[in-house]
Amino acid sequence: MIDDAPEVSSTPKRKCLGEDSTGAYNPFPAYSFTGSVRPVYPLTAKRTIPKSIKLPEWAESGIPIGEKRLNRSKIDILDAKGQNAMRKVCVLAREVLDITAAELKPGITTDHLDESYPSPLNYSHFPKSLCTSPNEVVCHGIPDQRILLDGDILNLDISLYHGGYHADLNETYYIGDRAKADPDSVRVIETTRACSDKAIEIVKPGTPFGAFGKVIEKHAKSRDCSVIATWGGHGINTEFHPPPWIPHYSKNKAVGVCKAGMTFTIEPILTVGKAREVYWPDNWTNTTVDGKRTAQFEHTLLVTETGVEVLAAGNENSPGGPVPMPAIPDETTKANAAFKS
Repeated sequence: MIDDAPEVSSTPKRKCLGEDSTGAYNPFPAYSFTGSVRPVYPLTAKRTIPKSIKLPEWAESGIPIGEKRLNRSKIDILDAKGQNAMRKVCVLAREVLDITAAELKPGITTDHLDESYPSPLNYSHFPKSLCTSPNEVVCHGIPDQRILLDGDILNLDISLYHGGYHADLNETYYIGDRAKADPDSVRVIETTRACSDKAIEIVKPGTPFGAFGKVIEKHAKSRDCSVIATWGGHGINTEFHPPPWIPHYSKNKAVGVCKAGMTFTIEPILTVGKAREVYWPDNWTNTTVDGKRTAQFEHTLLVTETGVEVLAAGNENSPGGPVPMPAIPDETTKANAAFKS
């Protein structure tokens, strides 16, 4: 996340260039977008939270003061009570992600998916409750009035606060059958899924934090994908983004090793194009510089005495899941199809 990001207006102050008959409009008509995705405003009003819900410190001020004061060299080791609290909040976060993902289909808006209260709302003035990042959007996409299309891919990033502890997880999903038939979409999603799984497999006491990036980048390169190095995993417990920092690229300088009782995320982001990004003028949404597709998977993990516990793991009823690589027609097949048409 970005500290001290400016607030994003939820209502237009005037009629904007490109506004259609419904009142929907592109708030940045002069911006040179790198891909096909466009913001569709106005944003709906920021949700109000019932007073009965315990809020993180930034819910009103927008400023994560506690994170700013953290000692970045001190990594928390959770006792049994803290570990159980993390298990509970992560189970709830998985339920929220699965309920949200079950709504995915062509024709709905990403704002429709925002009917919940996970942690991001007002975090550094982020205006919504979850991040929705379609196609070339790397991360931190803002739910708006854009309609999902058959052929899109979409990352849902859910962060939840309960009992004084945070959970953080995300997955990338196919929207409609066209997405599952698109080789680039399947390659980037399934390679990212596998990179996450392979990194999680080596989590255990004594594993250096720098080892995960080597595993991730090696597999990414084997599938002709690139790791977007800007973003990495992070600690998570009573704070949203405490240490350690977990880089997802190979030549990193991460210091420290896993110890039982630590909780952190692994969340690689891959692209089929160049591993560079640009920001939209909202100062949250960042996209690949060449407009190529990107995917991310994130899990909150607990290091145990013997290995790792995936605290927000999916189950047989969770939406999504692996898709086989579609067959790519050879030149003869393409020529015959063109001749018949």
